[in-house]
Amino acid sequence: MILLEINDVSIDYRTEHGTLRAVDHVSLHVDRGESVGIAGESGCGKTTLGLAVPLLLAQNATVATGSITWTGRRSLA
Repeated sequence: MILLEINDVSIDYRTEHGTLRAVDHVSLHVDRGESVGIAGESGCGKTTLGLAVPLLLAQNATVATGSITWTGRRSLA
């Protein structure tokens, strides 16, 4: 059974210098009982992706594309 499904998610931040794409077309799924790690350089979007799952993104963040489904309920569309 799928616990978390992220499909083609892109997240942008509005800044005073324009739009910054922090997450670019990420897809993954995590089954119940499975562990997944996300690794990458500082500033590559790991925290932004993690904050999108429980809908805790900053006010200047926008989900540009994709969907997130957590325990069968769509949190982002």
